[in-house]
Amino acid sequence: MIKTKTNIYLQFIYYLSFIFCNKTLSLRYCNLKDRFNTNLMINIRKLEAELWESADLLRQGSKLTSSQYCMPVLALLFLRYAYSRYKMVEAEILENRPKRGGRVMPVEPSDFAAKSALYLPQEAQFAYLVNLPDNIIEAKLKTKDGQDINSLGEAVNNAMQLVEDQSTQLAGVLPKNYTMFADDLLRELLRIFNNKTIDEVGGDIIGRIYEYFLSKFAKAVASDDGVFFTPKSLVKMLVNVLEPTQGVMLDPACGSGGMFVQTGDFVNQNGMNANTQMTFFGQEKVEYNAQLCLMNMAVHGLNGKIISGDEANSFYHDTHNLAGKCDYVMANPPFNVDKVKSESALAAGRLPFGLPGVNAKTKEVGNANYLWISYFYAYLNDHGRAGFVMASSATDSANKDRDIREKLVRTGDVDVMVSVGNNFFYTLSLPCSLWFFDRNKNAEIRDKVLFIDARNYYTVVDRTLNEWTEWQLRNLQAIVHLYRGEKDKYLQLLSDYDKALGGQTVATAEEALQKHKAEAKQIIADAPRKDKKRIESEQNKIAEKLEETLETARQRKWLADKFGEDGTYNDILGLCRIATIQEIEEKNYSLTPGAYVGVAEQEDDGVDFHERMTEIHSELAKLNSEANVLMDEIQKAWEELK
Repeated sequence: MIKTKTNIYLQFIYYLSFIFCNKTLSLRYCNLKDRFNTNLMINIRKLEAELWESADLLRQGSKLTSSQYCMPVLALLFLRYAYSRYKMVEAEILENRPKRGGRVMPVEPSDFAAKSALYLPQEAQFAYLVNLPDNIIEAKLKTKDGQDINSLGEAVNNAMQLVEDQSTQLAGVLPKNYTMFADDLLRELLRIFNNKTIDEVGGDIIGRIYEYFLSKFAKAVASDDGVFFTPKSLVKMLVNVLEPTQGVMLDPACGSGGMFVQTGDFVNQNGMNANTQMTFFGQEKVEYNAQLCLMNMAVHGLNGKIISGDEANSFYHDTHNLAGKCDYVMANPPFNVDKVKSESALAAGRLPFGLPGVNAKTKEVGNANYLWISYFYAYLNDHGRAGFVMASSATDSANKDRDIREKLVRTGDVDVMVSVGNNFFYTLSLPCSLWFFDRNKNAEIRDKVLFIDARNYYTVVDRTLNEWTEWQLRNLQAIVHLYRGEKDKYLQLLSDYDKALGGQTVATAEEALQKHKAEAKQIIADAPRKDKKRIESEQNKIAEKLEETLETARQRKWLADKFGEDGTYNDILGLCRIATIQEIEEKNYSLTPGAYVGVAEQEDDGVDFHERMTEIHSELAKLNSEANVLMDEIQKAWEELK
C-alpha cells in the first residue's frame, strides 16, 4: 500500500509493541490498522474451509506428507464430483426413459456420453464406497479383474480403475495408491466428502472446492519443479481481458489447468458451451502437475489434450504443432529460468524476434523470460490474443531482451500491460506483471498500449496474500473496455452495480452497517444465555452482508469517480495511461506501467505528523522508564533468591 505518514507511525507503533510486549500499544496498533484498512475482506467460503480443516486434520494424524496426501485427496474430490454429476444426469435420463414390458430400460454408458458425463459402474460410485462395511474381507468383494478386495484402499483403487476405463482422457491419471491409507482414515475422508451440503448447494461447488484445495496444497507442496497453481484472481484478469469466445487455446506451461477452467467458466457464463466452442491444448513438463490438470478439467466438465514429460518441455518442443495456429494463448510460466540450451531452443523455432542473451562459453540462455514471451507471440494466428504472467523485471530488462522488446512493440500487437503488487502468489511475495498481445487490434488503438498500474489496488486476504475481488476485477476490465472504445460494456457494469446495490450509496451503506452493529450488540446482550451463540451467529451473518454491500458501493464509487457515469476514458495519474509507440520509444521501449502512469498525489490524511511523532517519542520515553523500573525490580528479586 502507499506509504503515507499515517502508515509510517502505524508501523512504528507496531514495532514498539513487539519490543516492549505492551498490550496497550498492540491494541492501539490493531485498532488503527482496522480503521485504515477498510478494504480488508476474508472471503473464504465456510464449506470449503470446513472440508479442508477436516481433511488436513486427518493428514496431521497420519504419517503422510502433503505431497503424498495431495493427489489421493484431490482424486477423491474428483470422484465425488463424478458421482454428483452422474446422479443428476441419471435423473434427467430416467425422466423420459422409454419402457419395455412395463419396465424402464436401464441406463447405459452411451446415455451419459451424450450428456458429457461419466458413466459410473456401481463399484465406482461414491455412495457405494461410503457404505461399504467395516470388515471388507467378509464382504467378499472382487476387483474388475476378479481379484479379492481385502481393504477399503483396494476398493477405492478398483473404483479409480473403473473410472479410467470410462474415459480415455483420464487413462493412467487417477491415483491407485489408497492402500497407503489406514482403512479408518480413508473411511473418514470419504465421509467428509460425502457432505450433503455439496449436493444442496449444487452448481459448480465441487469445482470451487477442488480449486480451494489446490490453493491450500500449493503452499505445502510447491517446489522448484512442482509449482502448479496460479491464483484465481490473476487467471480471471487474464481471461477478462482476452474475452475468449471460440477457437483453439494453448497453455504451454499449464500446471494444474487453471487457465482452462477459467476460460471454460467465461465461455459458459456467456451462454455458450466451452466444450463445443473451445479446443484446449496444454503442455506440462511435470507429469504430476499434468495429472492435477486433467482431473481439474474433468471436475469442471472440460475436455482437452494435455501432454506431459520431456516431450512437453516448451523450450525444446512445440508438442501440438500449434505455432501460428492459436486463437488464444494463456500461461503463467516459470520465471527467470536459466541454462536453456540455445542451439536446441533455436532449432525448435517459435522465435520471431531471435534469441535473448546467450552465454558464449556455455551456449546457454541466461534468462528464459524472453523465450517464453516470444513463444506466446509465435503461437498466435493473425487475429489471436495472448495473456500471460511474467516477472516484473522483464518489462524493462536490457541488452538482447530490450532489442526483442523493441521489435515486439513495433509490431503494434502489444495491447495492455498491468503491474501487479506483492503477495498475489501463494508461495512467492514478489510482484509480477501481466502482458497482453492482440494481433487484431482496432485501427484506433493500433499504435497505442494501455498501461495499468494496479500495485495499490487490491484486497488483503491475510498478511501474506492479496487478491482482486470480483468487483475489482470488473473495474480493471472496465478500463480496458474504455480503451477499446467499448463504452456499452462500461455502462453495463454500472447497471450491474446498481442492481446489486438496490439504490444504496457508500453513505447509506455505512449508516446501515453502523446502525446494525449498535442494534446487534443490544440484541445479543438481551438474548437468553442458551440462544446467545445462535443469535450472535445470525447477527454476524447480517453484518457480513451489510459489509459486502458497503464494499460494493465503494468499488462503484471508485470507478465512477474516475470515468464518470457516461464512461469517458481518462488517463488517471497513478493508475492508467494510454501511450503511443512513439512515447514508448522515447522511454527506451520500457513496458513498465509505472514509467507512464506516474504517481498519484497523496491526500492529506488529516494527521499532524510532527505532533504525532512527538507524542510517540514521549510514549517511548515513558515506556523506557517503565522498562528500567521493571528491570530493577527483576534484578532485586533475583538477588533475594540467591
